[in-house]
Amino acid sequence: MENLDNVIYDNEVYVEFMSDSVNEGLARMVVSAFALPLNPSLEEMADLKTAVSEAVTNAIIHAYMEKEGIIKMRLGRKNSDIFIDVIDEGCGIKDIKKAMEPLFTTRDDIDRSGMGFAFMEAFTDRLDVESEVGKGTVIHMQKAISDKE
Repeated sequence: MENLDNVIYDNEVYVEFMSDSVNEGLARMVVSAFALPLNPSLEEMADLKTAVSEAVTNAIIHAYMEKEGIIKMRLGRKNSDIFIDVIDEGCGIKDIKKAMEPLFTTRDDIDRSGMGFAFMEAFTDRLDVESEVGKGTVIHMQKAISDKE
């Protein structure tokens, strides 16, 4: 999958924030502001915000187990495509395929739906997950914004 490491972008942004649940809203606003020049539809904007929200929430809840950590978000724009990488240095994912199954959760101790990856996949055009146990996870997402002209 194309990601921010091997594509030359028209624009790119890098943000880093604490793994505090209040920063999930910040991540949503950053991706919204970044996508705005492409004039996305309300549905496309909602899709981007939902996908980012799920990725950031996964990092807070699962990667860092609600403890202090850093979440990095890299955004790239090429033509009408938005590329999003959400990166954590948390516990990592032991079985990515299993973790991506709808309703699967590693946090039975709290009320979680297990739909994070399913939502990310539904609201983006491409989703790829890289993870190493004890090192962290990178979630790569891509969303094309329709040309309304």
